[in-house]
Amino acid sequence: MLGLNIKKSNNIVSIKWQLTKVDIPTSEIIDVSLDDTYGGEEKEAIRIGTPYGTTDRVVIKTKKQTYILYTTNPTSIKRKILS
Repeated sequence: MLGLNIKKSNNIVSIKWQLTKVDIPTSEIIDVSLDDTYGGEEKEAIRIGTPYGTTDRVVIKTKKQTYILYTTNPTSIKRKILS
């Protein structure tokens, strides 16, 4: 998971990638799912990571925003967010 770093502590999910850092309160998260489309279903989503053809996508829907995380380890990331 080079570059994309996910941490969860004190009810905050922190996502870091390159110069981007996003903190999402777990109380704001509505759904965490996998997406098999290349660019993601939601056009207004914030995309984090490098979208390669073989990269999987984890979608985090919050009350205000949708985030698409491009990763090679989607199961681990989803599990970490939902734990």
